[in-house]
Amino acid sequence: MITIVDYQMGNLRSVQKGIERIGGSATISSDPKEIAKASQLILPGVGAFGDAMAEINRRDLAKPILDFIASGRPFLGICLGLQLLFERGFEHGEHEGLGVLAGDVVRFDLPNNYKVPHMGWNTVSTRKPCRIVNKLNDETHFYFVHSYFVRPTDPSVIALECDYGGPFCAMVSRDNLFATQFHPEKSQEVGLKLLAEFSKLGDANGVDE
Repeated sequence: MITIVDYQMGNLRSVQKGIERIGGSATISSDPKEIAKASQLILPGVGAFGDAMAEINRRDLAKPILDFIASGRPFLGICLGLQLLFERGFEHGEHEGLGVLAGDVVRFDLPNNYKVPHMGWNTVSTRKPCRIVNKLNDETHFYFVHSYFVRPTDPSVIALECDYGGPFCAMVSRDNLFATQFHPEKSQEVGLKLLAEFSKLGDANGVDE
């Protein structure tokens, strides 16, 4: 059973439907005890970084999320759920994130011919092998909707890159932790393949190779 974290900032049902479409099962929960005992955890999200962290802290979800990641069980962040893993976000001020990964979340600063938010389909390229995307090629398209992107301090965590007025991190992976800037649940067949590979980690040790 995959548990999807509910902190009132994301289309949780679309992620749940994506898991169901690949034959998996997922429950949506805001209960810290359920999150703590999950076998696999997904942290989705859309919206503002500061508001999201305030809601996570208000619901006492930060510790169970951090403890889950530290336990070695498979974890997947999606969109804002990727950004929250970092130390700081600079949306409407400076806000402290979960701090699992070193680095910042910053807004696109692009020429006027680039629209922000970055919205729609875009290709990704591989920076390093990653268990749940190792069957993708460098012309694979995923669906993005975001105005901010992550800047990891350690580039070795970057699994996929995308280009929008310059390269940016589209996915990170480290050990049992995976997180995407794009929305796999909105990325049709290729996104469902990623979710399927993640779901298989429930039968393994969840550690990236």
